Amino acid sequence: MVELIAGLIDVFADVPLTGNPLAVVQDADGLTDDQMRRIAGEFNQAETTFLMRSTRADWKLRSFTASGAEVFGAGHNALGAWLWLAENGDLGSLTAARTFQQEIGRDVLPIELESVGGRIHGRMRQMPLRLSDPLDDVAPLADALGLDPRDILPEPPARPADTGATHLLVRVLNVDSVDRALPVADKLLAVLEKTPAEGCYIYALDADAPDTAYARFFNPSVGLWEDAATGTAAGPLAAYLAATGNLTNNELVIEQGTKMGRRSILRIRLAPLPELSGGGIVVVKGVIRL
Repeated sequence: MVELIAGLIDVFADVPLTGNPLAVVQDADGLTDDQMRRIAGEFNQAETTFLMRSTRADWKLRSFTASGAEVFGAGHNALGAWLWLAENGDLGSLTAARTFQQEIGRDVLPIELESVGGRIHGRMRQMPLRLSDPLDDVAPLADALGLDPRDILPEPPARPADTGATHLLVRVLNVDSVDRALPVADKLLAVLEKTPAEGCYIYALDADAPDTAYARFFNPSVGLWEDAATGTAAGPLAAYLAATGNLTNNELVIEQGTKMGRRSILRIRLAPLPELSGGGIVVVKGVIRL
């Protein structure tokens, strides 16, 4: 019988049972792809990250959704794994900021960790922004989201964006429009399949609160109905808003997950590449026996 240390950490959370929960499994080098997919299904979280040895970085990370789809990019799946290692003391002293390297798919990306006020905070750099063509017609998208076409604003236009994973970024009228969205999975899949995008990130901006956004994320492509905090969408959004003149100081704070009862706060800084930061809280730690 093999025993692996594993558990749950709430990412982008200040108190337990908020933020976006992530399952983490350590020393996963001996697991097959099928075992990792089945373990992710057993945890039944948005994502489960497996920590492995790497010849290219300090750690290699592989992440799977509960439905078994492998996902990439430096989002809550990566940040949560590093916060888990730090909270468990596996990274040594972090009283001064230290930078580590993480292998995620084809990419090797840095992450900076530091203990501030007794809590570990991480900051991850994502890839440069890559944009695909805007949608020509938003009517099918509005129908798929259960919204009126007038809820979708033309500036900046709805389009796929990528800083590690590609998602469709859709600006809507206001917070009420974000919360009223009620996607129909097959219709949203039909819209996404005509683009390079994996998921759909709808967001609203507030003229009275510049450099903040309110968002929800849907990803039926990988069997994820709604996600409480999506770092791989937050990074592209900040970079896209800056590129279109909709961000004033190269920093963006995003509130996500509130509609789900899992309020999360994601902070992105453009320096000039997107850097995603946040903390987390370990809520479960134990062993998996196989």
